[in-house]
Amino acid sequence: MLSLISSALWLSAIASVNAFVPVHKPVPTTVFAPTQSILPQPLQTNGFKRENCVLFMGWGPDPIWSAGSVTASEAANESGSTVRITVQVPPETAAEYKTPGQYVQMILNEETKPLFLAIASAPDAENAYFEFLIKKTDNNGWITDAAVGSQVQISQVLGNGFPMEENLEGFKFDFPTQNVLLFAAGSGIAPLKAAMESGQLNVGGGGGGRTARLYYGVQTSEDLCYVEDFAKWEQMGFQVVPVLSQPGPEWGGRTGYVQNCLEEDGVPIPRNSGALLCGMKGMAESVTAILTKAGVFEGRVLTNF
Repeated sequence: MLSLISSALWLSAIASVNAFVPVHKPVPTTVFAPTQSILPQPLQTNGFKRENCVLFMGWGPDPIWSAGSVTASEAANESGSTVRITVQVPPETAAEYKTPGQYVQMILNEETKPLFLAIASAPDAENAYFEFLIKKTDNNGWITDAAVGSQVQISQVLGNGFPMEENLEGFKFDFPTQNVLLFAAGSGIAPLKAAMESGQLNVGGGGGGRTARLYYGVQTSEDLCYVEDFAKWEQMGFQVVPVLSQPGPEWGGRTGYVQNCLEEDGVPIPRNSGALLCGMKGMAESVTAILTKAGVFEGRVLTNF
């Protein structure tokens, strides 16, 4: 249980500020200064050539940098606190992305602290573009304010993503999962968007025909991202439940926190339910405790590490 919560914390750290990327060690911030830098040659900025230059972070695999180009950038919500950015990547990088929840590192140049960003678009080896959802901070204006055509450096695809096939399919725990619950806080919605749009959850009329519900928590209605996609997700079979912790008087939807809504709604068929989590530590701990107490197998409460 503790290892799961630590994983959820890693995920939430990135998601809440820069669309989440987890590891087994909890990390308190989304931007990381390298403990040791070895840059034997300048970073390649022309074309999509991978460099042998590595950046030693003290954990995880060393990034292999390639050039990327910003092809789209727009506000992702009414408050303007978060931006939706698309980056063209090398074809071989696109081919590495196979499972929602995987992530990349991104820098502007060798002077920039790397950002760890979950990929918000679904895997598609034929489409060499990655979408990211990035919350603005004091230190990431180089990407949140980047104009179309701006050049960045992007790593290879990292992490294993949400282990959906291993833990939701087959008879590893019980019968295959019949119901999926998704929980996002803030920009943690990014990797869950990728999971929903990938088709790998087998929700709706095709595939496993699972039922699914997304609990998506933010502070105000102006902070909601991907509002224009809610209807599409509903048509795909995902019931979308926005939850506001600081609602205005005009809000008629759910209020509080996603874990409160889960307590109110309960868990249908817990032995055959699974969950995907991406959010703050408190949310991840509470949701995991509620789910497992209800009878959901701990191995079916998934983070992307």
